[in-house]
Amino acid sequence: MTRYEQLAAQIRQQIEDHIWQVGDRLPSLSLMTVVQAYQLLESQGWVVARPQSGYYVANRNNSFAAAKGGKGLHLNENVEINASIFGVLQACKDPDIIPFGSAFPEPALLDEPKLAKSLASVARRLSKFNTPANLPPGNEQLRRNIAQRYATQGIHVAPDEIVITAGAMESLVLSLQSVTQPGDWVVIESPAFYGSLQAIERLKLKAIAIKTDPIFGIDLDALEEIANKYPIKACWLMTHYQNPLGGTMPQANKKRLVDILNKHQIALIEDDVYGELYFGNKQPIPAKALDTKGNFFHCSSFSKCLAPGYRVGWVAAGHHATKIQHLQMMSTVSASVPTQLAIAEYLSLGGYDNHLRKLRQTMEQRQHQMLGAIAKYMPASVKVNMPKGGYFLWLEFEAPFNAIRLYQLALKEGISIAPGSMFSTSEQFNHAFRLNASFTWNEQVEEAMKTLGRLCHYLINERRE
Repeated sequence: MTRYEQLAAQIRQQIEDHIWQVGDRLPSLSLMTVVQAYQLLESQGWVVARPQSGYYVANRNNSFAAAKGGKGLHLNENVEINASIFGVLQACKDPDIIPFGSAFPEPALLDEPKLAKSLASVARRLSKFNTPANLPPGNEQLRRNIAQRYATQGIHVAPDEIVITAGAMESLVLSLQSVTQPGDWVVIESPAFYGSLQAIERLKLKAIAIKTDPIFGIDLDALEEIANKYPIKACWLMTHYQNPLGGTMPQANKKRLVDILNKHQIALIEDDVYGELYFGNKQPIPAKALDTKGNFFHCSSFSKCLAPGYRVGWVAAGHHATKIQHLQMMSTVSASVPTQLAIAEYLSLGGYDNHLRKLRQTMEQRQHQMLGAIAKYMPASVKVNMPKGGYFLWLEFEAPFNAIRLYQLALKEGISIAPGSMFSTSEQFNHAFRLNASFTWNEQVEEAMKTLGRLCHYLINERRE
């Protein structure tokens, strides 16, 4: 980290600690390091520059009421969600649509020339021996690279515990499959990542959705109560920048979560695909770091921060690694060999962390820009989460606001959103929707937010009539 980035981090912490408050003028110094730090903070939305006056602490839209997330428990013995999700995802493929409903970051953010060079390089060197050598558990160098990244967080994961998969979704489904049989009970969040609902539907499992708070994560009291009543086999959670709420579970809650799951011998399937996309200087530590039994699965991928089209993910599976490999051999056989080799070479050459730093700074800036547009164009009654990482914003209006209708009206205007119904098998999130805040801020995106605001005003007024 450069000196100006260190200084920017210090000033940002001072702002968060209310040493400097909204509207305060920051010390005016002509030192280049200070100027660069202020410029960085300005790009992230922490400060604003006023001509011939200096830099001031910005209003970061903290006047928003916080969205609340789920309500209580929801048990479902027959999960059927895939058909409704499919239509929303298909709409995001249209190049003429503003894809606020997309689950992927803007492609230009992940245009990493060094990775393309690595792919070209390994393609020239491929031989007939590469495929068998990189069958499950996957490329050895790539597994060592991933194990080294765990080590930098103080987490011991041996390369032999890691299985390379065709994206995070495969790692998650294989993990779930390895510890369940059709008819078993699985705990998920409420609202939940729709991929977990699709997996449960496909594997013919039963779901218990537990209220998830944007600040504290899943309701641990409810989890403990459920664990005492039902033979739960697995718990599928996103501990960092949860999709769709954007929240991160505090470390103390992770510790209690681990204690509950270990006590009841419940496997944790930790979906951590957004863990590298934190704002600030400190990466959150996954619950996997607290695993002493080897019964936790930590799943992630390079799709959200480096190479979405490569479809390379992994699972740190502990003593389940061999079973994961057997299951993989019966489904996809292995992740793509050329893309495994390309990412392994790219990571070995260095530069990934620099790419991630720039990516995080850009995403934080764009989140701030979208929050500004929400404050400007949306009805004042909107409730919004403001995550400290990732690229999703969760918006709620008072029920009976109809987010499905908003989705339909917005699509006619060339805009997609992700309605709350995608994230539950119940109807409790019909008043909410998720926006993707990763896109380049330009006139077209600004106009799309203005249109969404107009449609929200229309739906609220229509309801009152």
